[in-house]
Amino acid sequence: MAECLITKNKSLVSVRNIKGQLPVTRATVFGHKELARYLYSQTPFEDLEPEQGHDGFKRLYEMKLVRAQFQQLLSLMCEAIPANTSPEKQYGITRPLLNLAISRGNFEFVYQIVKANSSFMWLYDATAGRHIFHWTVVHRQHRIFSLAYNLKKNSLLNAVYKYNNNMFHLAGMLPKYCLIDHIRGAALQREVQWFKEVERISPPSCNEHLNKDEHQGLRKDGEKWMKGTATSCTVVGTLIITIMFAAVFTILGGKRKDTGLPIFMHDKLFQLFIVAYSLSLFSSSTSVLMFLGILTSRYAEEDFLISLPKKMIIGLFALFFSIATMIIAFSTALLLVLSGKYWIVVPIIGLAGVPIIVFVLMQFRLLIDMLGSTYGSSIFDRKMKL
Repeated sequence: MAECLITKNKSLVSVRNIKGQLPVTRATVFGHKELARYLYSQTPFEDLEPEQGHDGFKRLYEMKLVRAQFQQLLSLMCEAIPANTSPEKQYGITRPLLNLAISRGNFEFVYQIVKANSSFMWLYDATAGRHIFHWTVVHRQHRIFSLAYNLKKNSLLNAVYKYNNNMFHLAGMLPKYCLIDHIRGAALQREVQWFKEVERISPPSCNEHLNKDEHQGLRKDGEKWMKGTATSCTVVGTLIITIMFAAVFTILGGKRKDTGLPIFMHDKLFQLFIVAYSLSLFSSSTSVLMFLGILTSRYAEEDFLISLPKKMIIGLFALFFSIATMIIAFSTALLLVLSGKYWIVVPIIGLAGVPIIVFVLMQFRLLIDMLGSTYGSSIFDRKMKL
């Protein structure tokens, strides 16, 4: 939206609000990083002078300054550790720092430390019995885990920690230190993606070890969530089918006595009503069939990877579409019946849009999350190099 606005009027980036703040300043204040970067690239340099204080683009300047200082400090650390300490002390100092950085998802810190000394990838936590990539799987840090592609399936990936478990089993356990997603169905989908990726990269011998703690708890929660969502949406879809099907036997405006054809047969609004009504009926029927497919699924872990999310996406999209076309059909019917009485029709049509807005607010985030996790790019960067 910002790009479209600026394309029409480039001076908008220099328009300040009542507090004297630029659009790029507001974007930074509210944490919209991508938008802030774009606005920063479009804002004239004279508007970004830090000397202008609160009225200039000062916060981003300070953030970039802190980032530059962090980069410099990290670089000095990477040089100082091997130069001033013995290997034993290096590992003793670096191990807890790396573990903390991994738990917080600080990719840049881990990347720079490991890049400076690749032997740090072999750091071993004797207390927990885990290597660095064991911790990345435990905390589900996919960017840091992508560094494992540099190992080329060596013995580190085959390492076994306490209770005869390896990294393959850690991917099968429910994460205790972080929540992947607030949506349980999408969470299990991410979990299965983690499991499959670790399976793909791990040596075949890892599969020979057994572990009792797998995804059963999360699978049951995901199944319960999927069934609950599908049941609720099925009720809505069935209600729309009932309404639309009943409209077949109630011809809008009545019929002509001589021909039996609808009175509004040649009216364009009536034709729009017929099209919208048909689309609503067909799309709601499609959504109900998709949700029934979810309810009758076997709910194996593999189903949460593609099959169930795909059905949920199609079902939700079809349900959104059916509600929208139902409102269109309702609005055109009002315009036909109450022709000319816009003071009545317009407010009613406005209120008719409320159900769409409410439903979108409730379920649209779910649809976007499902689309991203199912058809989006992989969270793992297999081309990452040190």
